[in-house]
Amino acid sequence: MTGAIAALSAGFHRAPVIAGILALTYAGIAAGRIPGLKLNRTGIALLGAIAMMVFGGVTTANVVSYINWPTLFLLFGFFVISAQLRLSGFYDRVAGAISRRLDHPAIFLLVLMLVTAGLSAFLNHDIVCYVFTPIVGAALLRQRLNPVPFLIALAIASNIGAGATLVGNPQNMMIGQMGGLGFGHYLLWSSGPVIFALAAAYGIIWMLSRSHLQSALPAEAGPDQPVPFNRTHTIKGIVILGLVVGLFFAPVPTEVVALAAAGIHLASPKFRTEDLLKLVDWPILILFMALFVITGAFQSTGYGDQAVQWLAHGGFDLHLPRNLALATAVLSNLISNSPAVMLLIKFVDVAQPVTAYALALGNSFGGSLILIGSVSNLIVVQQAREFGVHISFRDFARLGVPVTLAALGGLIGWMAVMR
Repeated sequence: MTGAIAALSAGFHRAPVIAGILALTYAGIAAGRIPGLKLNRTGIALLGAIAMMVFGGVTTANVVSYINWPTLFLLFGFFVISAQLRLSGFYDRVAGAISRRLDHPAIFLLVLMLVTAGLSAFLNHDIVCYVFTPIVGAALLRQRLNPVPFLIALAIASNIGAGATLVGNPQNMMIGQMGGLGFGHYLLWSSGPVIFALAAAYGIIWMLSRSHLQSALPAEAGPDQPVPFNRTHTIKGIVILGLVVGLFFAPVPTEVVALAAAGIHLASPKFRTEDLLKLVDWPILILFMALFVITGAFQSTGYGDQAVQWLAHGGFDLHLPRNLALATAVLSNLISNSPAVMLLIKFVDVAQPVTAYALALGNSFGGSLILIGSVSNLIVVQQAREFGVHISFRDFARLGVPVTLAALGGLIGWMAVMR
């Protein structure tokens, strides 16, 4: 009894330290950097996790228990699946095919958004943006079209499309794993708000941009070294991806299916292991591991539950799906979407499907609000800068804000109808 009381007392005294570490870590993640240091968001989160062990009393056993390993295995598997398709030249071939429709800008915008959203629903949406941006942007410049609205549409379609499935982005993978959600049930439920959001995004972007389509920027060449198209390995990659998605509807652990597919690709006669693993987004995996530790430690203090109760008494109940969707969208633009979901998921019941759906779609749709709302937005901006196209914070917000408001409005309406 005495030992239990002592342990409880020690945990109580560590609680303020743990809360302080979480606050400092999330402040650093929101800022994106720490003055005087070369840290990025992943490094900041990793330092926070280390601080939890050094100063917060988090043990190695705690760390192992806090991390949701199935989420990381699923994420790794899909990184390898996407890497194989990238090395096969699949993405470059699709981007080139889209760019041949530039004679009709309205049709080109529609095809670009539909293809981007479709690929982002089942593959790494960050890689879709990374590969598509230089190819599509260079083609637009050669056609003397302003690439800014089209590239913003690319990022927005990627964010929206990623919300369509439980494998579209890392946050959805985590929500699906921790909530034990059915892949097919989620896909059916999300189809309505995703289709509405895409339609609204297309209409808003075209209406606001059609009078600003001419460009005075010089034409640029495409990517320096486009990946050669390999038909055999592209077919192999697509077939394996189809089998993986099909097995998601069966009672088989999704992370095991994804790892098995990754194993097949790693045993490749064409692509070297180091080339495949080079395209795995290791910083994202490390970021997730660190955030699991930080939020797991914070959850153990009880402060988070108290904050949720305080908000409920103030009239904003996070357990209401519409409130959760709005909170997720706002928080995603303050501290980025992965840290936002990682924090919120500890204090809402994602075993309740509608709660999980609100969290997943709120973070996906909210990522299009402003430039820093999603990593894919930053990838598009950075890639565009490489060939002389500047996308400002204002440029993005001009299209992103009305699109996001419409998408969130559609989501809230859909939740009301489906209730």
